[in-house]
Order: sequence, then structure tokens, then C-alpha cells
Amino acid sequence: METVALRPRYRISRLIKGGWQLAGDHGQVVPERAVADMAAFVEAGIVAFDCADIYTGVEEMIGAFLARLAARNGAASAAGIKVHTKFVPDLEALARIDRGAVARVIDRSLARLGRERLDLVQFHWWDFAAPGWETCAGHLADLQTAGKIDRIGVTNFDEGHLAKITASGVDVVSAQVQYSLLDRRPEGGFLEWAGENGVAVFAYGALAGGFLTDRWLGKPDPGFSFANRSLVKYRLIIEEFGGWSLFQDLLRALRRIADRRGADIAAVALRAMLDAPGTAAVILGARYADRLPRTLRVFSIALDDADRACIRAVQARARGPAGPVYALERDRNGPHGRIMKYGLQEGAGEDAPSTPDGSRDRDRDRDRDRGRNRTGA
Repeated sequence: METVALRPRYRISRLIKGGWQLAGDHGQVVPERAVADMAAFVEAGIVAFDCADIYTGVEEMIGAFLARLAARNGAASAAGIKVHTKFVPDLEALARIDRGAVARVIDRSLARLGRERLDLVQFHWWDFAAPGWETCAGHLADLQTAGKIDRIGVTNFDEGHLAKITASGVDVVSAQVQYSLLDRRPEGGFLEWAGENGVAVFAYGALAGGFLTDRWLGKPDPGFSFANRSLVKYRLIIEEFGGWSLFQDLLRALRRIADRRGADIAAVALRAMLDAPGTAAVILGARYADRLPRTLRVFSIALDDADRACIRAVQARARGPAGPVYALERDRNGPHGRIMKYGLQEGAGEDAPSTPDGSRDRDRDRDRDRGRNRTGA
């Protein structure tokens, strides 16, 4: 397993197990199976897990796994797992966030994970026009000084706003941004700034919600009618890239490379992102471990100049996505912003994990979205 040091004495695997797929919004989740399968990722050397305060039931599942691991192999084995969670205040609460509110969410994450200190808290702010984000980052730094947080990161910040946080004295070790062969917005200046300022970049969406896999090669355009909101999100990115036909050209190029390397499209796409200058790690969303052996093929293949040229030839024809990281998603009136859910903290306060069929989450989201007139596909 390839690893990377974010700071002295803070080293992680370059593949991070993502937790978004376990939040109940992407299909049925069997919590017991999800918890049991986490052991396979650790055995493969994937010792960094990504989750969030707003991913319903996910912190609890990881906490249950850590408790089992400690009971079976000793406390040191569980302590060696780096858990990266997030602090995501609701859009409507931004104006009234204070230190107490931040501390309550951090304490809740500590309780769910069963830890005395959070390894990494990644800070997200929905609307930079709403004041308070710099102060909020300071509250996290205060909790770091108090020993409740080890490291601080951000998610979906552009370099301009991130620079203001680091200039205030907050040591930001990582930034999580959407980055894939389809979405290269971080290459517009963000990666260079992060490298110059000691901020490790974590790429999420590297497989575009599963679109960058053999499953979609040669398939007709499915449009945008998905029950899975993640697929809607990444189908929109495909449209920004240049549409379904150009996307199929990219898949065919990746398949040719995969044939030469004895791999699949997903492994090639992941390898390309791990090789991208400035990428410290890639977050891979996975509910279970059934595809893990194929995923690990990424560490036994190498791409050469001809492979990279094959990919770039298709990317050169792309229209976009354009603009700073996460700018499209911040436009709440645009197609990317309309599918976001901006008020999940109230649901995240429920300690019970998701029901296996996701019904509790769907009912909660339906009621919330009716009341706030927001789209939550």
C-alpha cells in the first residue's frame, strides 16, 4: 500500500475508504455487513477512513468497527486507524454558529467514534457570503489546542478562501476537492497553491460515482433520472465535460489502456489520479469489500507516457467543467446546486444508524425538503 505523510507522525494510506456510500442515500445499506467488511480494508493496508458528522449512521459504524478491532487485536491496532470526519454546519445556521455549537458537534463525533481525540476534522462552509467561516475555523483551532482535534482540514474550499484561513494561523493539513479525469477544476491553480503551502489534496469523485468503470462502457445515455443523487451529480459533470459521446470516448481510451495493463477501467482511472501531480490521496467510496481485490490492482499497474497521452487526447476536446473548485455546486439556482441537501445537521443529531432500507432517511429528507422547498433527488 502506498502511503503519504501529511505532517510528521501523521501518515495515511493513499487510498482512503470513503463513507458517503454508507449514509443511506445511495441504496440499501446493511450496517452489520458494512462494519464487518471494514476489516478487509485495514488488512489491505487502507488505514484511513473518511466520514462526516452529517453522514447518517456512518460515524457510529466506524466507531463500532474500531471497538471490535480493539477488543480483538488490542487498543493500539484501533489507534492506528486514521478517521477523517467533517464539520458541516447547516446553511440556515451559518449566521448563528458559535464556539459552543462547534464544540457540541465535535463532542458528538467523539462519542460516536469512541475516541478522545479526532484525527482530522474537515471543515465545510456552504456560502462564503455568509460571515463567520473564518471565526468558525478559529473555533476548531481552539478545540485542537484543547486536545479534542489532532489535525484540521477543509473540504470544497477554493484557494482564495483557504488562504485566508491559513493566514490567520490555522494549520490546515489537507483539502478535500472533487477531482477526476472528467473534472479537472483543481488544476486551475488550486493544486499549485496547495503544494506551495503544505496542504495535502484528497481527491473525491475519482470514479465519478461509478461512471468511470466498465459498467458504463458502450451504454446508451441514461439521462438524469436517477434515484441515486450521486449519479445525478456526476451525470451533470459528464455533461459539463462534453456530453455522453465524449464521455464514451474517454471510457474507450481507458479500456484500451486497461487491456494493455491487465486491469479494468476503474483501476486505470484511480492510477491516473494517484499519479496526478499534487494529489496526496484518493477517497474511494465503497459500501462493502466485494470489489476490493479489483481495486487493489491499482497498486500493481503503472501508466506510461503513451497511456497519459491517450487520456489527454480525449481531455483536450472537453468543454469543462470550468471555474474554481466547487463553484458550480455553490450556485444554488444552478443544476449542480439544486440537488444538494443543505440542512442535514438536525438529522445527524439522531444517534441510531440508518435503517437497512433507508426509509428513515428518506422520510426525514422528504419532510425537510418539503418544508424548505429544496431538491433532494
